[in-house]
Parts: sequence; C-alpha cells; structure tokens
Amino acid sequence: MQLNITQAPRDFWGGLIYLVIGTAAVFIAADYERGSLLRMGPGYVPTVLGYALCGVGLISVVRAFLRHGDRIMPFAVKAMLLVTVAVVAFGVLARGAGLVPAVVVLVAVSAWGSQLSRPLPVLLLAVVSSVASWLLFTKGLGVPLQAFGAWFGF
Repeated sequence: MQLNITQAPRDFWGGLIYLVIGTAAVFIAADYERGSLLRMGPGYVPTVLGYALCGVGLISVVRAFLRHGDRIMPFAVKAMLLVTVAVVAFGVLARGAGLVPAVVVLVAVSAWGSQLSRPLPVLLLAVVSSVASWLLFTKGLGVPLQAFGAWFGF
C-alpha cells in the first residue's frame, strides 16, 4: 500500500477543508454556553456541527490514502461568478422590483453559467420558481415582499 494523496486528491482536499471549517466552528463556539441536549445554549449546535464536520473530514482524508479516487476538476470560474452575480442581483432587486422579477433574474443568470441550459426550460423554471416563491413566502409565510415592487409602479 502506497501512501500518496494523488490517489484521491479530491477526497484529501475536500476532507481537509471540512477539518478546517469544523475546527474553526468548534473554536469560535468555545466561548459560548453549550447547555445540554434538552436546553441547548448558543454554542451547542455550532460545537456539535463542528465536531461532525471534523469527523467527516477525517474520514475523507483517511479514505484518500486507502483508495483511488477522482482527480480535481478545474474550477468553473464562469459559473461561480454568474451564480454570485445572480445572488447579489436578487438581493438588489427583491425590494425595488419585487420577488417575482428577482427570482426570474436569479434563475436566468444562474442558468447562464451552465453549458447544458436551454432557453425554454430556463424560462419555464424561472416562471414556476418565481410564482412558487411568491406563493410560499408571501402568501404562506407572510414575508413582507411584494410580487412586483415600486419600480413597476405597484
């Protein structure tokens, strides 16, 4: 058995990221009161989730040395940028333009990052998602967002 992280670099680096984030969560939550399972304090959930992330990360790192795995694919920079732009645009548009146009822009711009997306399915998904979001959040949960905002004169 050869110890070589290149056997499964995806598992190794992914596990390392989980270990770092989990350890950071545990250290950040160290000053918060944990409480107990029945009376959880503000530090309980971050601590438990931090340890869980550390466990998953450790398993992934160990597994990287024991089996062959997938190589790390190049970053999809265009997709990452477009999804980030879509989320920022949603935040900017939600109040002024309203929930429906903001969700349509979110879905459309996010889909633009994929080579597999086609205009008609994206349009259908955008319309269905915006109507479903409006019904769920505005009507169902009472979130104070209008379907169409002040920018449209409503």
